[in-house]
Amino acid sequence: MPAGARRHQQWPLTAPHVMSERRGLRAAAMGPPLRRVLLLGEGNFSFAAALCGARGTHVVATCYESEEEAAGRGGAARSIRRLRDSGAEVVFSVDCTKLKEYFLPGKREFDRIYFNFPHCGRKAGVVKNRELLACFFHSCAEVLAEQGEVHVALCNGQGGTPADQPRREWHNSWQIVAVAAGAGFILSDVHPFRAETIHGYKCTGYRSQDKSFCVEGALNHIFTRSTPPLCLTPMSCKTQLGSQKVSFQVPQVLADKINRGFLKVNSSHPVRTIKEKLSAGLSQAFPLQNISSCLPLLHQGHLQGVCHSNIFWIALSPGEAPSTEETSQGLENAVWFSHFGQDTDRSVQEGCPIPKQFYLRPSLLPHAQAIIQKGAFSLGTLHVLSGPVFRQCRITPCSMPVFHEMLVVLAVRRGTENSCIQMLVDNIKTTTSSLHQAVSGIKPSISLQEATSFGTELNDFAAFECQLGEIQHFICMGTDPDPSGSCVGVIRTAPDELKSSDLVVVSVSLNLDLLAMLLCGISDWRMLWTSDRRFLQQFPEGELRLFKSFSLYPLSHVHDVSFWVPDGEEFDEVAFHTLARRVSDHLGAKPGRFGPLKDQQLSSVSSRPGSVQLC
Repeated sequence: MPAGARRHQQWPLTAPHVMSERRGLRAAAMGPPLRRVLLLGEGNFSFAAALCGARGTHVVATCYESEEEAAGRGGAARSIRRLRDSGAEVVFSVDCTKLKEYFLPGKREFDRIYFNFPHCGRKAGVVKNRELLACFFHSCAEVLAEQGEVHVALCNGQGGTPADQPRREWHNSWQIVAVAAGAGFILSDVHPFRAETIHGYKCTGYRSQDKSFCVEGALNHIFTRSTPPLCLTPMSCKTQLGSQKVSFQVPQVLADKINRGFLKVNSSHPVRTIKEKLSAGLSQAFPLQNISSCLPLLHQGHLQGVCHSNIFWIALSPGEAPSTEETSQGLENAVWFSHFGQDTDRSVQEGCPIPKQFYLRPSLLPHAQAIIQKGAFSLGTLHVLSGPVFRQCRITPCSMPVFHEMLVVLAVRRGTENSCIQMLVDNIKTTTSSLHQAVSGIKPSISLQEATSFGTELNDFAAFECQLGEIQHFICMGTDPDPSGSCVGVIRTAPDELKSSDLVVVSVSLNLDLLAMLLCGISDWRMLWTSDRRFLQQFPEGELRLFKSFSLYPLSHVHDVSFWVPDGEEFDEVAFHTLARRVSDHLGAKPGRFGPLKDQQLSSVSSRPGSVQLC
């Protein structure tokens, strides 16, 4: 008898699931299509009989044994008659590891699959039962509807998750999250399995014995499909550069993050909600103008003062590089506060040839500069620019190679800049506090800290902003469990930016993605960019809510890497992190399916003449 087949003993799902089936069926009687429910490994069919009374659901109950064997169990014949009388299908001799063999293609789309207390039988150990589950999940993937669920009930401790109390050692458990992940499933919910709440249900126990399973502390595990791995075919993107449309190949780590449209009018993404709420709040204190024109993704030239490893350098498609004249015209607008772009600007002024270096925009600051130089800048009016920006960075849960920046720029009378800054910050505080209290009921701590007295280590966002030019203030926001705060914005003043000596330009740059993570309790920035429909479903019509993970206890892997670096050669740690991020994406390490990518630690472990080993 195949090891993958002997599953007997059904165990009921929790009563809430039986009741939800019935409620769904009553609603379905009004017109929606029937939900197809598949039950596997039924022993005496009492669990299936408890479900079959729900309207709107078509039950297919199966067991591994023949009809003659199954009917010999106490109460089985009565349950089978009840199932058939209610219109349910009863199928015998079904191997749960080969499900597609038993159902025609048009009848394979099950909305739910139940497998209660699977077991290989007799004294099969954890390894055999893991193999059974692995084959079962692969089989489920072939007959489950796209948005369907797989329910697996296990005895206490078998699953190997933190939900088991007490929890077994990993090697002594069935490792259900890991074996399900191998077939593309994630654990989305776990709750107690209460057999006593299911009317008429009776556990039959092991196939070869009369004793029942011990279901005290048993758990029902609910699995859903994870998002499929990224398609790694090279992606090309078109953008405006000067007066010319150009195309370029998107860096692999950004392939699923270009042109997502999260800030568009019809978007319900949290970053758009936060941007709109901040704009609405600011408009109560200042005249406000949104800059809605298309902002180019690419820049060209040098970035004086900015570490080149933090930039996504781009090669244009052959024959598409703009002329030097077009480039020079575009670069006249590429200078921003402090040293940002000065080297390039000097080359243009001196008539030096400009190297054809292109890069994805790391900031919206140059676009604001262009508005100022064109004279389209009204005194006292807030000009708001927003869009994604791109920066190579280290791997941490809050360090993002792409995020949405909201840039607020204001020209004020010299001498009034400090009061204007305070008004801006107070307004941002009021809006974000209101949003966070509405979401969690807790007021966040938001502070304005002078850059010269900032005492904590800068996060990657703040550290890069410091490369772009002098910063006067950091805007920090803290929530539980870290009330000390993380930098979510910076404030600059540019006293010499305008031709008038009476005016000063004040700018506020906000990281909308970091704000969304803090406000909605999202621990991994990648979740903001997931294509999984379940993410946006948690924010109907853009309403901010505390995020509830739809993947519990994701897998975690630790890998050691060691290599030699020649003496005197500086190791580019950001480039190494970017490579690691690219490899993890290639292997399908998506949020939910696997845990967050953690910060990597490098240390020198040994040396030899001419080189040093890093690990």
